Amino acid sequence: MSETRTYVAENNVQRERLRGLVTRLSDDDLSRPLDAGWTIAAVLGHLIFWDQRTLVLIDGWKRAPHGAAPRNIDQHDVDWINDSAKALCLALPPRAAARLAVAVADAVDRRVETLSDELVAANAGAGSPINLLRAEHRQEHLDEIERAFGQGRAR
Repeated sequence: MSETRTYVAENNVQRERLRGLVTRLSDDDLSRPLDAGWTIAAVLGHLIFWDQRTLVLIDGWKRAPHGAAPRNIDQHDVDWINDSAKALCLALPPRAAARLAVAVADAVDRRVETLSDELVAANAGAGSPINLLRAEHRQEHLDEIERAFGQGRAR
């Protein structure tokens, strides 16, 4: 494995932060409203969706002919996807969303951590359509959740 896989350590840090947050929050906390009609549980559902998307893309990519680049994915056009997934995220029972967020984070981090150097290089060569640095997205939303509790960190 390549020594340039800094995303592995960063993913591990934010996944453990997610696990700690989910463990600390009550069901009432998970139902707490956030901006734009989201709840904390729904934001966790949003993380589930994007981590699950990465799992699906990696699995499809691994089944492609050897050396095939990942599909050309416009990573900048995501608003319609987020808005489409919002109702699903809001429908998840809060504790189920919390548990699933951690389970899918575990799965995707293990998958990106064990990618062959060839697949990592092919992804980079294709413009990184699969974001192997899952920590960045988690951090953004974990910060958002913790701000909802004030002082930067949820209980």
